[in-house]
Amino acid sequence: MGTGRARARTVAVSGLVIAAFALTACASGGSTSGGSAQTDSGGDITIWVDPPRVPAAQAFIDAHPEIRVNLTQIDGTVGGKTLQQQFAQFNQAGSGWPDALFFPSNDDIAWASGPQINYTADLTTSLAETIKGYDPAVIAPCAVDGKIVCLRNDAAPDVFWYNKTFFDTNGYTVPTTWEEYATLAGKIATEHPGMVSGFTGDAYAPDRYLWASGCPTNDRLSATEVHINLDDPACQRAKTLLTTLSEGKALSPLGIFDADAATVGQNFVMGPGAVWWGDYLFNQTWKIPAGTMTAVNPLKWEGETTPSTGDEGGGLWGMSNHITGKEAANTVEFMKFVATDPAWQVDLSTGLPGYGPVQDDWIAKQKASNYFADNDTTFAAFKAATGYVVDKHAYMLYNTGGIWTETVTPALVAGNSVDSAWTTFGTELLNQAKSFGYTVVDAGK
Repeated sequence: MGTGRARARTVAVSGLVIAAFALTACASGGSTSGGSAQTDSGGDITIWVDPPRVPAAQAFIDAHPEIRVNLTQIDGTVGGKTLQQQFAQFNQAGSGWPDALFFPSNDDIAWASGPQINYTADLTTSLAETIKGYDPAVIAPCAVDGKIVCLRNDAAPDVFWYNKTFFDTNGYTVPTTWEEYATLAGKIATEHPGMVSGFTGDAYAPDRYLWASGCPTNDRLSATEVHINLDDPACQRAKTLLTTLSEGKALSPLGIFDADAATVGQNFVMGPGAVWWGDYLFNQTWKIPAGTMTAVNPLKWEGETTPSTGDEGGGLWGMSNHITGKEAANTVEFMKFVATDPAWQVDLSTGLPGYGPVQDDWIAKQKASNYFADNDTTFAAFKAATGYVVDKHAYMLYNTGGIWTETVTPALVAGNSVDSAWTTFGTELLNQAKSFGYTVVDAGK
């Protein structure tokens, strides 16, 4: 694995947790506080990644044989709470933090940069030139209280996908507004029973619909205050949209990662979805034939002049603030590499790079496969969509997508109305925000 001094050692995360407990038990007179410990290994660095990001770390190892890398693969499905508990244990032990990691969930950045865990380093100065290469909308999730505390791996704005073969065969016109989309979805479901125009069962569903409407579910005002109001007109139009789609039998209550989603995905005719749906979901996972799917710009809401869209993922790389010297310098080099280097971002990554200067090279490589029905339109939409992501949406200590799958998803699977599911979702959203210590402003109550 690698060359020269570079050696990748993959160990179980549970082993690291055991080590943390052992260090805690052996600490004389208690434990050290999380923000105080500083280490310099002399250059060795420890990296945590989920399975899809192992090639990114390996590419770095191959490119930098002079840096010894301890590589740990972590469970990509780990939720923020589990990972947060591990970092709390490291804080108690005063040791054990990885030098850099890929967060399994974007919500993890909230606790990792917060005062309790205080893990993430401020990258504003050390990676200033790299940060300049990001569109402000792409790097926005990493801007916390005036600091850039992470780097975005890929840009993941939603575009509007449609099955060009199906549309051409049946003479349908691609909608340009959310309202047209809802009306057409019902028409297609009536004329072609079984065809679906959206998925509501996964944790990205509220990003697809609520975030795209500007519904304040994650409007961070400060470290302790959040604006939530599901009675806001922006929320109510999203609710109306989902009601129309649901009553028109145009939606699948499945999540895009569910076991049966690949089968249902063959009947997906249109809907909002992230740019990474194209290669990862349609091509690699659902095996939709080449020359079928095309993306266009996100939809507009009636009465508005520009499109509005949400964002699904686009993972975050974080770096420890517990390191100094050569250890810190080598970790900065790693962070720069995984954000910008074509060896990962162009040659291996399936998502549109978050770092702007390599996007065109990535698009050129993707175009060569000729997978989409209209390559030029699709990739132009990919790049444009970034500028249409609605602002005032931060990643929080509570997980809006998780709350959605615990409340709305089972309700819709059971055949209940969007209205009843919406009420349960809203109540739980407020309860969880408050349980994490947030003061909720303008809750609409």
